[in-house]
Amino acid sequence: MAVAPPSYCFVAFPPRAKDGLVVFGKNSARPRDEVQEVVYFSAADHEPESKVECTYISIDQVPRTHAIVISRPAWLWGAEMGANEHGVCIANEAVSTREPAAETEALLGMDLVRLGLERGETAKEALDVIVSLLEEHGQGGNYYEDASSCHSFQSAYLIVDRDEAWVLETIGKYWAAEKVTEGVKCICNQLSLTTKMDAEHPELRNYAQSQGWWTGEDEFNFSEVFSPADDHLDCCAGKDSLEKQEESITVQTMINILRDKASGVCIDSESFLTTASIVSVLPQNRSSPCIHYFTGTPDPSRSIFKPFIFVDDVKLVPKAQSPCFGDDDPAKKEPRFQEKPDRRHELYKAHEWARAVLESGQEQGHKLRKTMLELEKQGLEAMEEILTSSDPPDLAEVGDLFYDCVDTEIKFFK
Repeated sequence: MAVAPPSYCFVAFPPRAKDGLVVFGKNSARPRDEVQEVVYFSAADHEPESKVECTYISIDQVPRTHAIVISRPAWLWGAEMGANEHGVCIANEAVSTREPAAETEALLGMDLVRLGLERGETAKEALDVIVSLLEEHGQGGNYYEDASSCHSFQSAYLIVDRDEAWVLETIGKYWAAEKVTEGVKCICNQLSLTTKMDAEHPELRNYAQSQGWWTGEDEFNFSEVFSPADDHLDCCAGKDSLEKQEESITVQTMINILRDKASGVCIDSESFLTTASIVSVLPQNRSSPCIHYFTGTPDPSRSIFKPFIFVDDVKLVPKAQSPCFGDDDPAKKEPRFQEKPDRRHELYKAHEWARAVLESGQEQGHKLRKTMLELEKQGLEAMEEILTSSDPPDLAEVGDLFYDCVDTEIKFFK
């Protein structure tokens, strides 16, 4: 059975997080050479009875979808992580469970991330969207752009808004969820729910009994019932990283945690790499905007987190988007993935040069790192001003924000 790469998602609520802010973060650990793009889709109205084509299957479209910004492996439709205009953030994790995931093509966990963002105005609404689609269409299919074997996984999700978070863990169409409104929470590639479940599939316990995994007499512990026998349940180097923070958690704290290779949160192994990262700040005060920082490039310890804010007129950023191959894309043709096109976007290519310089460890690398962190710091300080100011931000400037940051980064690398 395929081994799920150890990605990590985090959320911190006040008072652990600073100044009435909810802070969300995720590292996406994926195959080393996979490219992630950052894409914005505006809100849209859809014709009655229209369909939406997900990665492998088409499903019924809804009358209206929300504006979203997502980071996704460039070959698929869904998202590893992202946010919508209503301040909902979702990230998913491939999880190892007792029951192998279906190889039959259905919805991918990543499709469900995007569908939850497009259709949910709150974290709870997004959760309801995901579980109803799971019930209707199931999950399955290859998680990687790999013709030689099918890597299929069950999924866990961290779904967050300004008020609360939901941890949703799934096995096929069965699921359980826990609501979180305080403290910190980390999820990774192991099941984490135990006996506290605030919502669950109506047949979940019957199903566990029918498989012989639960007697019906002991207390029902989700992780114990559904985890593989060899799984030692210590989710998260990440959990420690977050919990041992003595000071209140800020955007910078979350970025530092995502950059930490020693703890294992930032993956850089033979097969896997943190191919993209996100940090989001969701102020509980609704008059302040939510701010979402994306890298759009691999290895957060060698990347710049760049801010994005939803406004009506967001400037698109083609330089952070991969080339589009349309119906000729090998991911869309069956048999799938017979070849791998070059999916690198302009930002990714520019950043490859920077990674090589930084890895060299030479004087030039140290200087480059210092300048990159300085660029990032300017962005963070400008966003801090927006959050603390009593005046609303300049909408035209905010609409160009992510575009300008990507543009500056590329020029700087050249």
